[in-house]
Amino acid sequence: MENRRRLWLKQIGLGIAGIGLANVKSYASPVMSEDFFDNLENHNNLIFLRSNENPYGPSPLARKAFVDNANISNRYNWDVATQLISDLAKRDSVKEENILLGAGSTEILDLVAKFVSLDKGNYVIADPSYDYWTVTLDNFGLTKNKVLLTTDKKINLQAMLEVVNQDTKLVYICNPNNPTGTICEREALVEFVTKISQNTIVLIDEAYLDFTKQQSLSNIVNDHNNIIITKTFSKMYGLAGARIGYAIANKTIIDNLDNLQSNTNNSVSVLSKLAAIASLKDDKFVSNCYLLNENVRQYTINELKKLNCECISSNTNFIYFSLAKYNKDYFKQLENNNIQGGRIYEEQGKWTRITVGKMSEMKKFIKAIQ
Repeated sequence: MENRRRLWLKQIGLGIAGIGLANVKSYASPVMSEDFFDNLENHNNLIFLRSNENPYGPSPLARKAFVDNANISNRYNWDVATQLISDLAKRDSVKEENILLGAGSTEILDLVAKFVSLDKGNYVIADPSYDYWTVTLDNFGLTKNKVLLTTDKKINLQAMLEVVNQDTKLVYICNPNNPTGTICEREALVEFVTKISQNTIVLIDEAYLDFTKQQSLSNIVNDHNNIIITKTFSKMYGLAGARIGYAIANKTIIDNLDNLQSNTNNSVSVLSKLAAIASLKDDKFVSNCYLLNENVRQYTINELKKLNCECISSNTNFIYFSLAKYNKDYFKQLENNNIQGGRIYEEQGKWTRITVGKMSEMKKFIKAIQ
């Protein structure tokens, strides 16, 4: 089995680049207010509340890194990847061999999908959850086993456990979950992965964990055979368009995913990697974004409830709410006011999602749907 897997990985792409160490500048972070962020974008007065982007980003340090290092983008600068991996390993309490960079966590998810698809079988995912990337699993012939959420819109770990069988190649858990914003407690997740990770790969997507105080599962990847953690700079760090994310797993899994990349750790541009390095140093920006998101999210939930919209308690930068008792054409109201919002995820209850923007944006959103 393992020899077949290695041969297959070799056939569909193998690339390893030599890398060294980099000296990267660090910058002091200026004091920020919401007024500072208001000048960052003006896309023809559109209000973007659809894709869970950070309305306050990128970090001032990241933007400075983009500008100050533009002149070196004519070189590949392999050493920058090494520096970023070193910084991430320290932050996530793992070894450098446990990390693989990708063009957003989307690339990592796609690599995992290809990796588990050598042998036919099934995969398990909550419904609804973030599933755009699973088209690769479907195209490779794996059967999707969807597990409904609990009545309070949480991922049902026990029901997932009952669905897993000898043909299950992957269990995917988005934590906190997208689109519901609910979270699985760390202790429950550790117990869950301990039970099934001997024979089945468990993929934990922590794209939104930075919006919580919960500890990552990254420090247990070397204690279990088949755990993969994915993380991204697209959300809290405001680098969605820069496309940078990464995987954390034991060395064997990282090596296998590495074999699927045509150029190891270098599908991400050098400027994006430098911006990520700078972002990790900007604790003030992260703290500011966290607090702003908390305050604006609570304001929005309070206002939605006044409009008879049931809201699910959120651990993220978006809100999941029901339009079942809302008495207007919600999507027409958004369209008439140049607001991009989410779609319907569950017909029963007409549940939808809205990104938490800046306070000024959310006040316009509330006014638009009143």
